[in-house]
Formats: sequence, C-alpha cells, structure tokens
Amino acid sequence: MGMSKDRIKFNVGGRIFETTATTLANAGRDSFFGALFDDEWNLSPQDSIRFVDRNSDCFAVLLDLLRTGDLNVPANIPERLLHREASFYGLLDHVRTAKWGPFDGNRLRLSDSVKGIAPGDGTAIRAGPDGGCCVAHGSVVHVFDWMLEEHSPINLDYQRVNDVGWIDSDNIVLSACERLGRGEGGMGLFSSSSGDLRYKFQVCHENQVKSYTAGALSFSPDYEIFASCKGRSNEYGIGVWDQITGKQTDFFYESPGWSLGDADKLQWLNGKNCLLVATLFPRKDNCYISLLDFRDKNMVWSWSDIGSPMAIDEKRVRDAIAMEDSNSICVVNEFEDLGFIDLRMYGGSVRWSSRSKLMKSKMPDEPCYPKLALHEGQLFSSMNDSISVFCGPDWVLTSRLRRSYGGSICDFSIGGDRLFALHSEENVFDVWETPPCPII
Repeated sequence: MGMSKDRIKFNVGGRIFETTATTLANAGRDSFFGALFDDEWNLSPQDSIRFVDRNSDCFAVLLDLLRTGDLNVPANIPERLLHREASFYGLLDHVRTAKWGPFDGNRLRLSDSVKGIAPGDGTAIRAGPDGGCCVAHGSVVHVFDWMLEEHSPINLDYQRVNDVGWIDSDNIVLSACERLGRGEGGMGLFSSSSGDLRYKFQVCHENQVKSYTAGALSFSPDYEIFASCKGRSNEYGIGVWDQITGKQTDFFYESPGWSLGDADKLQWLNGKNCLLVATLFPRKDNCYISLLDFRDKNMVWSWSDIGSPMAIDEKRVRDAIAMEDSNSICVVNEFEDLGFIDLRMYGGSVRWSSRSKLMKSKMPDEPCYPKLALHEGQLFSSMNDSISVFCGPDWVLTSRLRRSYGGSICDFSIGGDRLFALHSEENVFDVWETPPCPII
C-alpha cells in the first residue's frame, strides 16, 4: 500500500498528541483511525489539528499500543475505562491481543473471579466467541461480555435451563425442561445483549408440534443445531434444526434399549461427519456412548458398560470427549482416572490409565463430577476445586489450576483465549488467561 509519511496532530480532551500515518495505519481500516485514510492509505485532507472529545490518558495508552504493540496501563486508569475508550476507537481486538498470549493451559493465570447473585445450583458455564461467557443458574442465564460486564439476564420463569450454546456473539440458544400442563420447555434463541426471545425451536412428530424437554446441545460448522430431546409420546432422540431459519430439519429417534434423549453430552465430529452422543451415570444406571451418522440414520459406533462386572463400578464414566486425531474417545471417572476407547473397534473396552490420578480419598458428600475439554492439543479435566491439564501423546499431567474459593467446580468452558470455571457452592466463576510472552 502507498503509505503517507505525513504527521498528524490530535487534541484529545485539551491535550496535544503528534504521531504518523504509519502508526495510525496499525489500527486497521475498520478503526476510528482507519477512516482518516483514503483508498490509497494516504491521509485525507485535514485541519492542522483534529479535536477528539475523549479521555486523553487512555488515548496516550492506546497510541503507545499502536506504536509498540505493548499495553502499558498506569495504575490511575481503571480497566473498564480503558476498554470503553478502546471500543470507541475500534481497538478492542488490539487490547485483547496485547493482554493475552496464545492460549496455553500450562501458562494460564487467574485474572478475575465473578460472584453470582444467588449461591449454589450452578448448571453450566459456556465461553462466548468474543471472550465473554454465560452462566446458567437454575432458570436464569447471566450473560457477560469480554469485559465481564453483565448484560440483561435471561429468565425462563422457573423452567430449569439444561444447557446453553452460543450461535455467535449476539445470539444464545437455551435448552430447558418442559413444564407439564403448560406446553412449554424445549429450546429458544435469545439475544445476548437484551435477553429477548427471538424464536423457539419446535419438535414435530407425526405432523404435530410437541412439547418436549431439551437437554445437551451441539453445533456443526454448516449451521446446524443438535439437541437431545424427550417428550411424552415417541419424540425421544436427537433433534436437528437450522440455525438460520430455526426450522427442524431432522430427528434421530431413540432405538430400543438405547438412550439418546437423556444425553449428557453432544459433540460434533467434523472429520467423521458424525455426532457423539453420551448418556452417562448417574443420569442412567448404565453409560451409553455412540456416534450417529445423520446421512443414513445409522449408529456407526457404540459402547456401553451394560454387562460389566460390579467391580467396575468405581470406574463409572462421568464424562466423555471424542479425540479424532487419535481415533479414540477419552473418558474420565470420579477418581480422575483417564480412560480411552478405540473408535476403530466397535464396542471395545476402556483402557484406563492411572498416571493422572490425583484423588487418593473418597469423594465429598456432594461431589461435582469431573468434566472434560479438548483445546488445541491439550486435554483438560476438572476435579473438585481444580482443573488438570494433560499434554503429549500419552496425556501426561503437566499442570493444575486451582482456586479453592466457591467450592467444587461444577463446569468449565474454554473460548476466546480464556478458560472459565464455575464453582457450585457460591456460584462464583473464575477467569483464567494466558499472559503475553515476556519481552526480550
């Protein structure tokens, strides 16, 4: 691009700043400063000094960020004020990049803790695509942007929320329990900023709209939503909807002797073009894990602990996650043993590994069962008030995140270069971030 070398002056809140076109161009075309350039990246005709009626201290920090790529915030500038000013100039992404390094579970540091309004009964936490999150607490979902400022809550009027998922930074899908006699429940799409209901996802069975309870959610790259469903007639299974139109496009009905409608976890597998469905103990007496191919309505792989000897009870599967790179499914039990099931063997056994065991005593009276997550080649597992990180081909324990305040971790989620951990007793969630690499 043809870059002008012209200097430019700003009067920001009565304070004069001088910089160059090259520095301002680092802000990008979509920023406040990008609008000052013509199509050839030359400065547009201007007065000698441009006046901007904003905070001058924050402007100095942001201008230094454009010059050096480093974020140095004096103690007298509140973080929220800087974020607000960065939003005005279109530099939020620059601030985020400078604050966070590339996500690395072994370098995560606790950056904040946010306490909920009401203690206990946390259901789920989900990281948003822009670094924010939402927290399901009974029948209410609290939505936070990446600055951890809360938006209008979503209240389902005593219908318990089972799962939450982000369509994008502006839209959230909620799944909820049916209220008998009210014909409600199911799923809805809500605005993340206002909390308004935009539309409901209907289930049709034999050309009739049915009320139903929606459970676990998952999303595919081609804008499909999957949800476990159970109704009062035959609508047990996995429903599929179009994210754009909200219309039901498919339904995988539950086969006899199997459990899909009560699923604890759904996960879309891009490489295999299949959906993992896991229904786990103690929701059911036995565990069921399967891969569903919706193209020909076929269960292409399955595993269950039905028929396992009673001694295996201490190895009950509490969570499962597919690992396509290694053609396996990772599972975890209540003692944080990791187990692996080979996807190349139909109905194979679990190969348990105790190299990761951290628990040497009994579970608490009211435990939060472990959860699993896979992110950028690292495996994460929660246990009581900590989260363990595993790396390498043998998934060796490499670090542990712990924050004792708030009780056991009932759920955690990774997204937007952050890890969010929701504690059960005090309904507090912790925010873990990877600090930038040190300047050499």
